[in-house]
Amino acid sequence: MTLLVVGSVALDSVQTPFGSAEHVVGGSATFFASSACHFAPVQLVGVVGRDYPMQKLEALAACGVDLAGLERVAGESFRWRGRYGHDLNSAETLETRLGVFADFRPKIPAAFRHAPYVFLANIDPQLQLAVLDQVSSPRFVGCDTMNFWIASRRNELLDVLRHVDLVTLNDGEARQLSEQVNLVHAARWILDRGPRYVVIKKGEHGAFLFSRPDRASEGNSSPDARVRIFFAPAYPLEQVFDPTGAGDAFAGGFMGHVARTDDLSDQNLRRAVVVGSAMGSFAVEAFSNERLLAVTADEIAARIREFYELVTFENGR
Repeated sequence: MTLLVVGSVALDSVQTPFGSAEHVVGGSATFFASSACHFAPVQLVGVVGRDYPMQKLEALAACGVDLAGLERVAGESFRWRGRYGHDLNSAETLETRLGVFADFRPKIPAAFRHAPYVFLANIDPQLQLAVLDQVSSPRFVGCDTMNFWIASRRNELLDVLRHVDLVTLNDGEARQLSEQVNLVHAARWILDRGPRYVVIKKGEHGAFLFSRPDRASEGNSSPDARVRIFFAPAYPLEQVFDPTGAGDAFAGGFMGHVARTDDLSDQNLRRAVVVGSAMGSFAVEAFSNERLLAVTADEIAARIREFYELVTFENGR
């Protein structure tokens, strides 16, 4: 099944303890698509300036990503420069130049508007709502957000939550949005605002999937009904080169798996978390989206099997 992603396409310059890369492919939509394209046809909507080296996107197109929704307009492309220390969980932003992305108003091509699966990457919630106005009855919608939007566009973000099935965010963002310290309480608060599923990412410490049981089927109409919780660890890598885009790669693997299987059961969404974690682990093994585009189907399958071995144990005494 087709998967539509709307988000940023950027040029990144990154420094880590293991090296550096200048003006490489970046952006939330780019990392998402580089991951999701291994599982389902991806349609990308974004904007770049006339200065963008379009040849850098040829590998993405060769992997089956439809770039017909990528606008190229006069002006400078979105550029980000960041630095990581030995704590690779957080980046120090050295420079952000939004360029044409500052005036981005997503225009969904007619051929993209009937995609059954939609992901609203990390952009202004007002733009996420504008995308939802342009798509036609998608089966499943996911979205991402960040601390800046939580602080500056809170009301609009809460409106987005009423219209999506899944929201992904990190643990700090979940606490900021919900004003709850405990992550279970935070997830319940977010679920009460509309989404059916909440993924809370904890970087090198894994990811949680929270969902609400079907109250009708369980005979429980209480708003305080417990939430279902699934946890997948992060893959224990010996070397991490660049964590930029790992969260977007996670979302791409998650949504790509769901789109490929067209299965919204709780069991399959749990497997999607593992697939997302596997793709996030590949993303950090090289700068930019290089590893994501080079990874093979056999490597993905092998890493998912390794995840299974990480968490499998005998249920007995």
